[in-house]
Amino acid sequence: MFIEPKNNKGWIEVVCGSMFSGKTEELIRRVKRAKIANLKIRIFKPKMETRYDKVKVVSHDDNYLDSFPVDNADEILRWIDDTEVIGIDEAQFFDQGLPAVVDKLANMGKRVIIAGLDMDYLGKPFGVMPDLIAMAEYVTKVHAICMHCGDVAQYSYRFTKSGGQVQLGERDKYEPRCRTCFTKGMASQQAGKRR
Repeated sequence: MFIEPKNNKGWIEVVCGSMFSGKTEELIRRVKRAKIANLKIRIFKPKMETRYDKVKVVSHDDNYLDSFPVDNADEILRWIDDTEVIGIDEAQFFDQGLPAVVDKLANMGKRVIIAGLDMDYLGKPFGVMPDLIAMAEYVTKVHAICMHCGDVAQYSYRFTKSGGQVQLGERDKYEPRCRTCFTKGMASQQAGKRR
């Protein structure tokens, strides 16, 4: 379990993993602890992320916090005023400006907590996440359970390869898989079968 450092300097935390691994749940947990400590918080998410709610950050377990949906990373800087803790959900969907914004926030003495997919449906690094992971003082990789064998899952398997890299969906389009089951599923897709 992540224990918050006791300093008043800025830093970056990244929570990453596959779909259904608890990334948003962990972001919410950390932000709620900051709220209990009477710190001023603000949560952001990309405007395109509307699966559960247009405004709230919502976990698969229906925990939620109010957030500020933004069109781009630079917009975050307009809303931080005296905020001490900044949460950013679904970071993989943000533009290339997010690492610079996050770095600026941490340099201003802010605690920045980021959650996002580290890999896309092909098992490749996703968006700005590799940059954010490299910049962070603290990185937590969370795992789901493979829907085929019950092992630890780190991949977000998509049932179809059509639709491009960004395709919002839930269990109707994705499931968590371990390396072995992910590889078998991708091979089946290559062969034209659904597995």
